[in-house]
Amino acid sequence: MRMFLILYVYWNGMTYIELNYEPKESDFLVWFYAEPPAGKDMRYVADRIAEESSIGTWTDLKTLLPEIWEKLRARVYEIDEKNRYVKIAYPLHLFEVENMPAILASVAGNVFGMKSVENLRVLDFRFPKELIERYEGPQYGVDGVRKMTGVSDRPFLGTIIKPKIGLPAKMHADVAYEAWVGGLDIVKDDENLASQDFNRFEDRLSLTLEKKDLAEEETGEKKIYLVNITAPYAEMIRRAELVEDIGNEFVMVDVVIAGFSAVQSYRQEGFPMAIHAHRAMHAAITRNPRHGMTMLSLAKVYRLMGVDNLHIGTAVGKMEGSAEEISGIREEIQLEDVPEKEGRFEQKWYGMKPVLAVASGGLHPGHVPAVVDILGRDIVIQAGGGVHGHPDGTRAGAKAMRQALEATMQGIGLEEYAKEHTELRKALEKFTHKS
Repeated sequence: MRMFLILYVYWNGMTYIELNYEPKESDFLVWFYAEPPAGKDMRYVADRIAEESSIGTWTDLKTLLPEIWEKLRARVYEIDEKNRYVKIAYPLHLFEVENMPAILASVAGNVFGMKSVENLRVLDFRFPKELIERYEGPQYGVDGVRKMTGVSDRPFLGTIIKPKIGLPAKMHADVAYEAWVGGLDIVKDDENLASQDFNRFEDRLSLTLEKKDLAEEETGEKKIYLVNITAPYAEMIRRAELVEDIGNEFVMVDVVIAGFSAVQSYRQEGFPMAIHAHRAMHAAITRNPRHGMTMLSLAKVYRLMGVDNLHIGTAVGKMEGSAEEISGIREEIQLEDVPEKEGRFEQKWYGMKPVLAVASGGLHPGHVPAVVDILGRDIVIQAGGGVHGHPDGTRAGAKAMRQALEATMQGIGLEEYAKEHTELRKALEKFTHKS
């Protein structure tokens, strides 16, 4: 009887909709927002998504054998007409489980280009234990970076060298030194600083690390330099080897631009450096609320593939994103067990290390209390213009950031703390009216 039913479905118009299906713990789940084209309903669009993202195509196939259909088809197990939600369960047998690029090619590939879908957005993934166990995850994560730096009881403070492009290598190193001795923990390259003729990678690396050593000696604090190795993959590896040889603890990769394959492959290379993941270009994928993928779903992929730090947004400053959204991303990359919410699956991480979240984009000392209130202590608060734009320069800007954090940790209002801290007072006078 079972084979008869399968053959009947097979020859008489298949549907991937199975609303009485209970997803298995081993299933890979995807939560979509979907809009059907004119004249079609949610059942139609749900079927087309499941079909294209698993084993089907636009017409009947003589080659789609019943045993393939039974074993590998996606199953639409929930359709929410009001909210336009579609939940689909995929059997792990459908994928090469260790191959994240290929998995995404299925569930987040051709589906976005179909005429049978007006708009489509991946809201979330639910990774099963069997998949999570095939990935390395972060090498260091939150606790590892804290151990590396000795910063145990507060957020990290960082800056991005500004202007992001244009400084020669020596000046770049000098600016980094000013930021470190002013009280910041972390200095990083910006996303588009590579190895331009005025600032070659090798020169910048060696000169900046010389200044890092000097700043550590003068302050008695551990300092971190996030050097951008983003490049075509072979060159990226060559640069990583230079970083390893010189003894730096971190590299930075523009993970969206470099690509899923490069990120996964780099993590598997086994370099000892922690990975700082800049998310430049993510908004081309994530910003449209009706199409693409959420930053939440991308963040989960990057935790799985093994970054140690990840930019998640600020909820304040110049970058788009609500406090609720940014807090949700932080929870997803840091909690062990994440509860289900609207548009978001319950997710267990089975011991995979948490990722250090990074808030960056238009921040200045006046934003520090809000960022800590929204995102907690396991965060890097990065200010570029908010440091280097200080009226008295980079060192004063770094001092102002450190003073703002000291006030916040002590529960003192910034205006009150600024009465006896000139750098913070001047920063607030300049920046707060522009926020």
